[in-house]
Amino acid sequence: MTKEALVGQIFEKKSFLCIGLDTDLSRIPTHLLQLDDPIYEFNKAIIDATHDLCVAYKPNIAFYESLGAKGWASLEKTLDYIPQNIFTIADAKRGDIGNTSRMYAKAFFDQMHFDSITVAPYMGEDSVAPFLEHQEKWVILLALTSNKGSLDFQMTLQENDKPLYRKVMEKAMQWGSNEQLMFVIGATHPERFAEIRKIAPDHFFLVPGVGAQGGDLASIAKFGMNDQIGMLVNSSRGIIYAGDGENFAAQARNAAKKLQSQMAEILIEKFDLVS
Repeated sequence: MTKEALVGQIFEKKSFLCIGLDTDLSRIPTHLLQLDDPIYEFNKAIIDATHDLCVAYKPNIAFYESLGAKGWASLEKTLDYIPQNIFTIADAKRGDIGNTSRMYAKAFFDQMHFDSITVAPYMGEDSVAPFLEHQEKWVILLALTSNKGSLDFQMTLQENDKPLYRKVMEKAMQWGSNEQLMFVIGATHPERFAEIRKIAPDHFFLVPGVGAQGGDLASIAKFGMNDQIGMLVNSSRGIIYAGDGENFAAQARNAAKKLQSQMAEILIEKFDLVS
């Protein structure tokens, strides 16, 4: 999916919501467990309930590969079910030497047809470049993540007192354009968004940490949004596990609608849109 198409979807739906499909067998409603593929049936119900409210879905690959071949089959069926106009993110956090990254890129882009993949930058340019070779596909590079451990390395000061995440971003922007490269910026660091937006004024950010992790949507939108929105805000557990009974999909929709409504208000105010 091109940047233009993604921005168009955001304006059309008045939403920059990404829903994380971190589907855990131990947490899905028990009435689904008797079905042949409970993971897929859960995802299908979530997609049916929320596809008009979000612009992206982000399956976390660990929840599928942990189940072996059945998990991969559930993931492939889920991808086939997601509407074509919705951006898909393989939250795989891959990144290895060049020939290995090339195989990861083939797996997620050529075989599974994801629009994007999250990539760890620690091994440098040659580990990222193979993903960037694919047309109209996106690399979403880990920069400043939302977890507690992000403080261990990402905030470590380098030369000129630059934190490591800034060095990563500045270096990575030499590898790919804002038409193919995004950055993961956690919502749990709202005080950093104004500075980070100056580093990468035209790039999209994938922002986890809103919802269950406590990130504040209004704060990150105020300082992180650019003239083309430039943000996909993810919520996983806060939406898909909003309910655990037979009406779980309706409760997921309510949770997604709450976030989407807030996003619509932000977009209407910032871009003077018709409500």
